Amino acid sequence: MKVATNASTKILPTLCRMCETRCAINVHLKDDVIVNITPFKNHPVNRGRMCPRGIAAIDLFYHPERILKPLKKMPDGRFQEISREQAIDEIADQLQSIKAGHGARCVGVWKGEGAGFYQQEDYARRFVHAFGSPNYFSNDSACYNGRYLGHSLVTGFWNPFPDFSVADLILLFGTNPPICHPPFMREFADAKEKGAKLVVIDPRLNPVACYADVFAQPYPGTDGALCWGLIRHLIETKNYDTQLVEQYVVGFEKIAAYAQRFTPEYVEKQSGIYAGVVEEIGQLIIKNRPRISFFAGAGLEHHENGVNNIRALAILGCLAGTLGLKSGLFWPEEMGGRKLTLYDQISLESEGPIGADKFPALYDLRKECHSMTAMDYMLGKGAYPLKAMVVTAANPAVTNPNTTKVIEALSALDLLVVNDFFLTPTAKLAHYVLPAATFLERSEIHYFPNKQIVNLTAKIQHIPGVENEYRLWHDLAHRLGFGEKYFPWNSEADVNRWILEPTDITLEELARHPEGLVYKPIRYQKFKNQLVPTPSGKLEFASSYLKNLGLSEIPEYIPPYHIRCAKENYPFVLTTGARKSLFYHSRHQNIPRFRTIHPEAFVEMHPDDAAQLNIQHNEMVRVSSEIGTLDIRVCIRHRSELRKGVIEIYHGWEQWPVNLLTYDALNDPISGFPLLKGVPVRIDKIDASTSAEHQPDAACTT
Repeated sequence: MKVATNASTKILPTLCRMCETRCAINVHLKDDVIVNITPFKNHPVNRGRMCPRGIAAIDLFYHPERILKPLKKMPDGRFQEISREQAIDEIADQLQSIKAGHGARCVGVWKGEGAGFYQQEDYARRFVHAFGSPNYFSNDSACYNGRYLGHSLVTGFWNPFPDFSVADLILLFGTNPPICHPPFMREFADAKEKGAKLVVIDPRLNPVACYADVFAQPYPGTDGALCWGLIRHLIETKNYDTQLVEQYVVGFEKIAAYAQRFTPEYVEKQSGIYAGVVEEIGQLIIKNRPRISFFAGAGLEHHENGVNNIRALAILGCLAGTLGLKSGLFWPEEMGGRKLTLYDQISLESEGPIGADKFPALYDLRKECHSMTAMDYMLGKGAYPLKAMVVTAANPAVTNPNTTKVIEALSALDLLVVNDFFLTPTAKLAHYVLPAATFLERSEIHYFPNKQIVNLTAKIQHIPGVENEYRLWHDLAHRLGFGEKYFPWNSEADVNRWILEPTDITLEELARHPEGLVYKPIRYQKFKNQLVPTPSGKLEFASSYLKNLGLSEIPEYIPPYHIRCAKENYPFVLTTGARKSLFYHSRHQNIPRFRTIHPEAFVEMHPDDAAQLNIQHNEMVRVSSEIGTLDIRVCIRHRSELRKGVIEIYHGWEQWPVNLLTYDALNDPISGFPLLKGVPVRIDKIDASTSAEHQPDAACTT
């Protein structure tokens, strides 16, 4: 691999993108070779700490399997290297032909998170809109959007990360911070040192739960029942923020009336959490309000009742008085830079964005199309055909539900273009594969809304022939005839400068401050001086917007599918998505030293369930749902780690794709999110001969 460094200095600070936390790092070079990555000490996010994924950026950058030249699939199915100019020309010609023959809306783009966020997403949105199609898809259709919608429908905003360090009480729902968000652990430690209490709500005993003052294991998808029980507790004991309710809330009376049925006994029946524990958590909220941090992970949104469960949690936070506080529901402000998206200039709602008829809130509030419905359009079962897709750093053939259908749909496209680092299962289905640039090869603006800080990443290296995200969309746009108007900048530096122009921050100043710059001073409890960004300008405990769509105006609790539609032949409940310490969704599996630690997938089981089926640790079993089957080995966990009847499979394995089992058509009615964490399944033993000569996963010993 031939590389060229971007600067003469031997230590360059930037932000890590091996996960979405974006810790600050120092990249060390010797003789133009990246030799080490260490934590940058003065950034407020990670404060001089770094997880093992950070240094593995070296493995990613120099990986021998990395794609460095464009690939074209030949008639015999093999890939052949071609020049970038030929690839861009041929892709553009085919996109133009599809547009001429079927219409622009028959083309879509799909953004993943492997290469970055923010500008990567906005480039893709800008391109597809300029092309004339409303069909922007992303990984957010199965992660993030549910929580965004749940909070936004109540408060008009969502700040994912409160400042846990100043909380007196921290409540975590469906999240595993040591793996998902390692910097949180420092904040938890600071809070605990000052006497803060920690409550963890999760179907499995994750590492942070070992430090909890209260750990409760609900049945998957029943968090909403607990939230309603806690809302009832605050209202019944008159320990809620009455001034907030009287001045800044619509719908409180409806909430108060609905909450009456959620007695501790009813919550126990629904969730499996003891009534006494429900009351104990309620008393902790009363004792420690308003300095409380409520945090919901993806565990809440991966259900067909997810958005309303999250709405109930947001209402609980408001009633507890956390709105606008540093430790609570803080309302961040935007920097005020220019936007790359074109929604204000070009309206394409009349073009029938895919999924907007079924899940209008997803398009109205996120301007995003529904990726599960897209599969039907690819298969000719939609209002119009989806003929082409440009995918950047996404792997839906592994990460989207109903894998068999996803592969069939992607294979049916007239044109599939994938921009990525490796030949992923999705890339192998493509007609063209373009080499993507890692975060070490890009300069991009990043925001930390909870701290109102802006950062500029540094371009550390350049590999000749490997272009960044901007060049992908720039070159296609220019070849298609709308580049001069919508992608006029020559480089990412020009884009960054254009974005910053309306602000008081220059690109040069930002580059001089790798610790980030505060773009606006933080103002707390702004709701007292200005309307919150909801349709009414008030906190909407009841949503007239949803009511007008024919949906429940209050976040009614609907028992999850595995409870409502229990079936004897599918007696277990499968949850997916719990992360491994070194992987990130489907990423990093091809890093050898990581694979040594996590060599194989397992289905994790309660010992009583295994004993009932006469299954031994490390045996092969077949897990079956109404959607499909998966053969996998068993890891028997300690009885405290999982509820009896609940099993867990990591969701990102390429060799053992758990989404063979998950539903794509059981969706949350607001977000369209698929059911990923409450799938009814059965387990059958497989012939013992297939499980011989196997060494157990070091992370899965009894």
